[in-house]
Amino acid sequence: MRVSDFDYELPPERIATVGVEPRDAARLLVAIDEDPAAAPLDRTVADLDEFLRPGDVIVVNDTKVLPARVRFTRPTGGSSEVLLLAPLDDGTTEFGPGWWEGLARPSAKLKVGVRYRVDEHLSFEMGPDLGEGRRRIRPLVDGAIPHREQLLAALDAAGEMPLPPYLGDAHLENPDRYQTVYATSPGSAAAPTAGLHFTPELLERIEAAGAHIVRVELVVGLGTFRPMMTDDVEDHDMHHETYRVPPDTWAAVQHAKANGARVVAVGTTAVRALESAAARGELSGSTNLFIKAGFDWQVVDLLMTNFHMPRSTLLVMIDAFVGPRWRDLYMHGLDAGYRFLSFGDAMLLRRRTS
Repeated sequence: MRVSDFDYELPPERIATVGVEPRDAARLLVAIDEDPAAAPLDRTVADLDEFLRPGDVIVVNDTKVLPARVRFTRPTGGSSEVLLLAPLDDGTTEFGPGWWEGLARPSAKLKVGVRYRVDEHLSFEMGPDLGEGRRRIRPLVDGAIPHREQLLAALDAAGEMPLPPYLGDAHLENPDRYQTVYATSPGSAAAPTAGLHFTPELLERIEAAGAHIVRVELVVGLGTFRPMMTDDVEDHDMHHETYRVPPDTWAAVQHAKANGARVVAVGTTAVRALESAAARGELSGSTNLFIKAGFDWQVVDLLMTNFHMPRSTLLVMIDAFVGPRWRDLYMHGLDAGYRFLSFGDAMLLRRRTS
């Protein structure tokens, strides 16, 4: 497959920069008819419970976005910023413990071995390049390597939400708007955006409809936004992400599959966690699963997801899920005024079975 097969024209004015209120007022393009030629329905996320059946299992990703984008002033007076991506557990002892993979800018101005103070508690020690613009960075609290709760408190005080790169230097007035209402596990550099549409009231209606809501965790990295730069899809180097599927979630999924109910993934990150667990036979670990045409689906029957960037691996996943119909659905979305990308509207899709 050519990467160009996953290109489409996305007018800048169709890219949502803020979420709608209330959250579930976002539009929902529903394409779950068994007849793929059937016209999709234009609804809202608030209507989601109408399309669920008793016994269906709704799988959400409860990861929480870290306020890990930190701006500071260098001793020379210049402005810099750091974005922590993930702890480094690469087995090396050369640099000692406490290092993270991160982004820093301007990277050339931040010298290896130097500590840069952010506030009275938080500072960053800069390590060497890791390639592709990434740096080895060690956060310190009161001059020492912090335990998890200390670091979270320091980031809460000094950091801000890392927004999708295509939004540039935007700043959120309400940081909670880039968290799902059920987020509990801090660690991600980006939100599982399909989940941003849910409200507590909608979750209650889903349960009242006889469906069951269960959780997974997939720690979302900035690799989710990285476009494919190769000519062929198969040549793209897929990024790794850490996932965890609790045993009770896996049991609920297996029970649904055995009893003819459907597994509904909320977002591509939930898909990746579930299908990684099935493919690897492990309920937790690191995955670089690249879901593309011909993938052997084992778990997910329905998918709720936003509209994705052109030439992205997420769009390749949608193609694997519904086939070439994705292009007709995207064109419908553009023609009908849907809002695209992380703060945009959503789709509810049925997996193609033939």
